[in-house]
Amino acid sequence: MIRYALTCSLGHEFEAWFSSSADYDRQQDAALIACPVCGDHAITKQIMAPALKGTRRKGRASGAQAFAAFASKVRETIRQTHDYVGDRFADEALAMHYGEKDEKPIYGETTASEAKMLQEEGVPAAPLPPAFAPQKPKKPN
Repeated sequence: MIRYALTCSLGHEFEAWFSSSADYDRQQDAALIACPVCGDHAITKQIMAPALKGTRRKGRASGAQAFAAFASKVRETIRQTHDYVGDRFADEALAMHYGEKDEKPIYGETTASEAKMLQEEGVPAAPLPPAFAPQKPKKPN
């Protein structure tokens, strides 16, 4: 996993994780990366210093092991606290946004056009980085 410090054209700074630099390039070319503050897709990488390995203390997990454990906890928390709505995510989020349904934490899938529509409507939704996204349940709730 690679963590990039990113900036949108409006100057908002944020970080995102990618499985490789090629994965970042693919997502950037497809305009899949959006600023979590304003939704802007004009994203650039910030200059970053590489993380250098030093001497490791005995019994201490490596950075990759610590990240994997953290990501596992995030996935489990999402599974336990959010309802999986599958490909109905955009409809459910929009209905909650406009008060047609009670608000509750949900997760699911959207198409790129649905994600853009949610952004344009001001619905507070953002894609989960792949490392944090739980696997789809066997059957949606």
